Amino acid sequence: MTTSRRLADRKSAKFQKNIMKRGSVPETTVKKGNDYPVGPMVLGFFIFVVIGSSLFQIIRTATSGGMA
Repeated sequence: MTTSRRLADRKSAKFQKNIMKRGSVPETTVKKGNDYPVGPMVLGFFIFVVIGSSLFQIIRTATSGGMA
């Protein structure tokens, strides 16, 4: 299937325009900042649950007499 000369020229011009822009894009497209994926309340709750459950496990193991 043959493409028309006009269509081929248009594609070629678009390609050449993109080649001239090479390297002029910003280093990152994402805004830099301290935007955390989870809030401080959720993070605090998670730490509370993890540390609390580990302390509970240690206390329960200590009162049951070790590896019983």
